[in-house]
Amino acid sequence: MLTSRNPRSACPLRPFRLVCVAALVSLVSLVAACGGGGGGGGTPSGTGGSGGASSSSPGQQPVAATAANTVSVTVNRGPTGTLPNIPTVSVKICVAGTSNCQTVDNVQVDTASFGLRLLASALPASFVGALPAVTAGNGTLAECTAFADGYTWGTVRPADVKLGGETAANIPIQLIGDLPSGTVPPECSGIGPAQDTVQDLGANGILGIGVAPYDSIGSYYACPGNTNCSATSVAQTQQVANPVPHFADNNGVILEMAPVPDSGAPSATGTLVFGIGTQSNNAMNASQSFATDQWGRLSATFNGRTLQTFLDSGSNGLFFVDGNLPECGGNLGTFYCPSATQAFSAALIANGAGASSGTATFNVANASTLLGNGTNYAANNLGGQFGSSLDLDLGLPFFYGRYVYYGMDMTASGGKAPFVAF
Repeated sequence: MLTSRNPRSACPLRPFRLVCVAALVSLVSLVAACGGGGGGGGTPSGTGGSGGASSSSPGQQPVAATAANTVSVTVNRGPTGTLPNIPTVSVKICVAGTSNCQTVDNVQVDTASFGLRLLASALPASFVGALPAVTAGNGTLAECTAFADGYTWGTVRPADVKLGGETAANIPIQLIGDLPSGTVPPECSGIGPAQDTVQDLGANGILGIGVAPYDSIGSYYACPGNTNCSATSVAQTQQVANPVPHFADNNGVILEMAPVPDSGAPSATGTLVFGIGTQSNNAMNASQSFATDQWGRLSATFNGRTLQTFLDSGSNGLFFVDGNLPECGGNLGTFYCPSATQAFSAALIANGAGASSGTATFNVANASTLLGNGTNYAANNLGGQFGSSLDLDLGLPFFYGRYVYYGMDMTASGGKAPFVAF
């Protein structure tokens, strides 16, 4: 996802869900949030590891998605045909404890948010009616979740969540868009546009599998009679839950994306593996590992500055500010369009005193070349400027050809602190 500032200053920053969602050049559907873009000349700054000749792309291949603790990941044109680099899975949800189930395809995999959120419109109305609503006081519990490109608003409901052969029983999920638009609180609608349709969201839902076990960043509301919603505090057991800590293989996930050509590709595949070191197919083989804060963030020294960084499959590009890289402008907005592919490196610094450090390397190519023919939806060198100048968002392009590990925050039960690794 993107790196957006949550407008409620009391809350920590929420990493991006979906970055600048520019349409492909051959498509007429545009997204205003992408803006115009400069398109000026110049060369990369050369500081902090930028501006060199492109480096070779990583080439790890994902394991087969045949075991119970795996599920297939797909990147393609998706349900809207306008957004590149959107990794999706199929999620099965059931009325808790029953065989009344529905499978929802095209749910975005987001390693920088927490919990499952599904469009109510992606489910039959009869099934939505069968999912009981969580109550708060004398009203229905709803959540406003802020993302860089807008917000999701809807009720919290318990359900069984099934991915591959793993099941998270009776956990709170969010249904997006199941309440009237007039119920949206002003502090929620002020974030940006509602993401309550497949065209707005770019997917049928968001599977948040970051390191936090619950979404305690979101704002919760009690809605008596599904109206007059007012802010409320809720117990952790009522907060939208990350399904991973509720699986049998519950200590983490590995997102393994197959490499794609540096010129881009129409589609890509991968495997989401549950558990780290719990099965023969999920051994911890990362060469670099970093402790993070409770939201999966660490620090980076990049272009001579210290930035906040995160590894975020929900962002469809590599997002950072570099005034010397030319922006594409036009339909591609603030994506970068350098005349030649540029190599970058960032010195990553783990969270906490005396923490480990390492290096993340990546390339940025000309977005117009990568996406200009309108048929490529997978691009490993897609970069741009979006969000805060204090962030380095290593989005899905960083994941191609890599195994990226997320260790769940298990400190509440005396377990391990959260980490990311690759």
